[in-house]
Amino acid sequence: MSLHEETVLVLKAYEAQPELRDLYLEHLAAHPDGVYKPCSAGHVTASALVVDPVRERVLLTLHKKLGVWLQMGGHCEPGDATPEEAALREAREESGIEQGLTLLPGGPVRLDRHPIPAPCNWHLDVQYAALAPAGAEEGISNESLDLRWFPYAEVAAVADTSVVRLLEDTLARLGR
Repeated sequence: MSLHEETVLVLKAYEAQPELRDLYLEHLAAHPDGVYKPCSAGHVTASALVVDPVRERVLLTLHKKLGVWLQMGGHCEPGDATPEEAALREAREESGIEQGLTLLPGGPVRLDRHPIPAPCNWHLDVQYAALAPAGAEEGISNESLDLRWFPYAEVAAVADTSVVRLLEDTLARLGR
């Protein structure tokens, strides 16, 4: 099955945010290339909030191009079989945590659609949460200006609403 088909299946199974989910599905129905960066009408991206639930903190990256603190994430690539794989690959690449990162079960935590500069119009982000292994040591990538662990309570002071909502929904899924 293609990444496009897998993404459609993941979204059809996602029950939260029905209006936004349906917008993603409409986009993919209209754009067979809608999971990849060249699709100028917008494209699916995949991200993961890296969480250390033992220490009650999250790892955020100071995005090189945008200059804001975000979860790990980016564009889907031809080798990605599923949006989960893309999110986990991005989390590993951008966090430097190569071993032991695992996605929180239950599929996507949230969806977030946000405008981006031309030539594309939109990122349709499928957001997951990744659990960091005990003693995980991060390593900054060339896509970041900085990489830092933040206690849950500090995230709202440094990150945008999308990241805050992702953290809230992740914590709810963790039963906190």
